[in-house]
Amino acid sequence: MEISIENDIPAALMNVTNKQGQREVNGCRKFGGGEVGRNRRALSVINQNLGGGGGVGGGGGGCRPHPCVANKRAISQKLAAEIANKKQCFPEEIKRSNPSNDGFEVWKADEDQPVPMFLETSETNMDQTDHQMEEVEMEDLFEEPIVDIDISDDGNHLAVTEYVEDLYAHYRRMESCSLVSPDYMTQQFDINEKMRAILIDWLIEVHHKFDLRPETLFLTVNLIDRFLAKQSVIRKNLQLVGLVAMLLACKYEEVSVPVIEDLVFISDKAYSRSQILEMEKLMLNTLEFNMSLPTAYVFMKRFLKAAQSESKLDQASFFLIELCLVEYEMLKFPPSFLAAAAVYTAQCSLYGMKQWSKTCEWHTNYSEDQLLECSRMIVGYHQKASIGRLTGVYRKYNTSKYGYAAKCDPASFL
Repeated sequence: MEISIENDIPAALMNVTNKQGQREVNGCRKFGGGEVGRNRRALSVINQNLGGGGGVGGGGGGCRPHPCVANKRAISQKLAAEIANKKQCFPEEIKRSNPSNDGFEVWKADEDQPVPMFLETSETNMDQTDHQMEEVEMEDLFEEPIVDIDISDDGNHLAVTEYVEDLYAHYRRMESCSLVSPDYMTQQFDINEKMRAILIDWLIEVHHKFDLRPETLFLTVNLIDRFLAKQSVIRKNLQLVGLVAMLLACKYEEVSVPVIEDLVFISDKAYSRSQILEMEKLMLNTLEFNMSLPTAYVFMKRFLKAAQSESKLDQASFFLIELCLVEYEMLKFPPSFLAAAAVYTAQCSLYGMKQWSKTCEWHTNYSEDQLLECSRMIVGYHQKASIGRLTGVYRKYNTSKYGYAAKCDPASFL
């Protein structure tokens, strides 16, 4: 392959006249009406001519390099060396090189003069840029990663890892349907929020004695509140409402359901079988048979998994959220928010410091700042859990079955 060099070397190398008056370019002469190799030369020959040496067998008889090319290379190397050594300065004077250099100019540097401003500015900017890049890299290095909490369940078909995120997105959309007005008690003429607290505290003990599933308790409380928000109840029937709500929750969640005679017995025969069945029909019709609503329990399981919890944190979290079930004022919080606040408060209680990881924030969709108000309320319930009349939750979690979770110190620093 040949390359065009017409614009790459001086004209002195292009046209050379021999003694016979014939033009000779790279050993090619003009014959007849055409020229061979007029404007092109082989790259190997050019390199030999520029290098000043002969051919493979030559003895230095090749063409000497043009002074322009040689000087340009030397000047470039000199300037590069001076800039690298931070000695480059504005030229004190500009001297014209050898006239045969075809207009190349040489700067004469004076080492006694200071470094020009444009070099100092460039150098400072480079240092600042390097420093900023280093800071960004350090931030990326120490940024807390978001853990894939489902990767360990890839082989577990019951964990439904393929669509578990879609499932909880659906729960979040549906949880608004399970909410009740936080002031529905104002519509009740014969009961109040204190009576509700007594009923829930008693049902927590009944749930514990019957050894029912945790989700049954949360659904029971949900059914009670939704029913009372739509139906006025006299005081003597409030316990009947609680018993029927637990019966319906057992039918929905449990494998083995308590019989009606057991409910009559634990109520000290205050209600008959027919009364229980009548209230069951009334409650189902009032709620329009809508039992499939997400409670705080389903969010607790997911958020504890995000917190990478172990048994102690599980028990402490459920202890705190069951304290919230008793309190009427906690109805203003959605189930997912209440579950996140309970997990966050339990972590603070066990570890003695604020702790809310990026993984927890990602899966709960709640930041630490958003949870603080609710968390402080939970700490208040925790501090008075063992005093007063409503101590059913404290007694339940002050047993070996629940790892004496009730004895953990409240996160008072919150």
